[in-house]
Amino acid sequence: MNNDSFFSIDRLVEFGMSLAVARQMVKTMNDAIGNMHVPGAMNPMQSPAQAVYYAMIDGKQAGPFSETELSRLIIEKKVVKETYIWKPGLTKWEIAEQLPEILKLVALSPPAFPKNS
Repeated sequence: MNNDSFFSIDRLVEFGMSLAVARQMVKTMNDAIGNMHVPGAMNPMQSPAQAVYYAMIDGKQAGPFSETELSRLIIEKKVVKETYIWKPGLTKWEIAEQLPEILKLVALSPPAFPKNS
């Protein structure tokens, strides 16, 4: 098979990687512009509002929780992948594992520290 073919796996992987890098660059630039402070401007740019979450814990609606508080609940295993989560903008309660922003918090949460026996 010719590796110079447009349809080769190498070309498709290269295209996918390029697309991912481009998306990350756009996100970085948008974040930088959104956090920019312009001295002397009459209307300072507003920082984005912190996300607020509600969770079903022990069969009861609990919250509002900030991302930091929700991370603590994830570490304490009070919020797990089957936990229902709602935040403003959602039309219904969603399972935690279906929400990318919750998966991000799981990925950023440290694992439990092993106890010495």
